[in-house]
Amino acid sequence: MTRFRRTATAAAALAFTAAATVVFGFAGSASAHVTVNPKEAAQGGYARVAFRVPNESDTASTTKLEVVLPENAPVGSVSTMPVPGWTVTTEKRKVDPPIEVHGSQLTEAVSKITWTASGDAAVKPGQFQEFPVSLGPLPQVDSMVFKTLQTYSDGNISRWIDEPAPGTEPEHPAPVLTLAAAAPEGSAAPASAAAVAAPDDDDDEDGNGLAVGLGVAGLVAGLAGLVLGGLAFARTRREPVAKA
Repeated sequence: MTRFRRTATAAAALAFTAAATVVFGFAGSASAHVTVNPKEAAQGGYARVAFRVPNESDTASTTKLEVVLPENAPVGSVSTMPVPGWTVTTEKRKVDPPIEVHGSQLTEAVSKITWTASGDAAVKPGQFQEFPVSLGPLPQVDSMVFKTLQTYSDGNISRWIDEPAPGTEPEHPAPVLTLAAAAPEGSAAPASAAAVAAPDDDDDEDGNGLAVGLGVAGLVAGLAGLVLGGLAFARTRREPVAKA
């Protein structure tokens, strides 16, 4: 009976440990970072994208966002949409060869965009903010990597600057905009930015929903193991000990 009691107790503990691993493991892997939405656009065209900034700190607010445009993919036209409570500034750099935009040769391009919160507009714990930008014409490259710095009110800085690498998940991934080749003349036009954005949001929600569902299932399994272990323990307490 003693061996049975130990086995039941160990099984219950193992089940609860597995449930906790599922719940907290998924919570850790779902850690949010700065992203660009939509994640895809067409080369040669214009795109309206938004840098989505979640606040990961439990005690501090996000007060500044710095987005660096890639040097290997300069863009001739960069304009920002006003964000209430935030001021925005841009920095430029020389480009060689010049960028052609609507027949004009541009020798400068925006290299960095900085948003700074004023008053009570900072992104508080548990919140997120989007910073819309219009870009174009988009360069003839496969992707644009936007290295980003997120500054908190306590002075900490999250550096989302890791470039993507095949087969690995960067610890601090930079936002990446994938650029598809423009459709040939006369063919169907590529999906609009809004159409591309919708699957991204749904994918995030589906992924989070799946993680939560699995976590709840694991927790239920763990609790069930504890109940069975308790019943087995109580049963052994009630049964008389056999005489030698």
